[in-house]
Amino acid sequence: MPHITIQMFPGRDQVTKEKIAEKMQTVLAEEMQADKKYFSVSIEDIAPEKWKTMVEDKIELENLFIPAEF
Repeated sequence: MPHITIQMFPGRDQVTKEKIAEKMQTVLAEEMQADKKYFSVSIEDIAPEKWKTMVEDKIELENLFIPAEF
């Protein structure tokens, strides 16, 4: 079933990442009306200097629902 991938700048500890992952799993499961056990979540730290090539350049615009404003 769905997999949630979160890519972000480094700086959060393991406990914070686990909380983020659990909250994302819960929200998506509720919205899709499915059991949380079907949703996996990964978090990947991306260095700021690699952000454009590893993240921005790989996003297809038709799949981007909320662009960042920075």
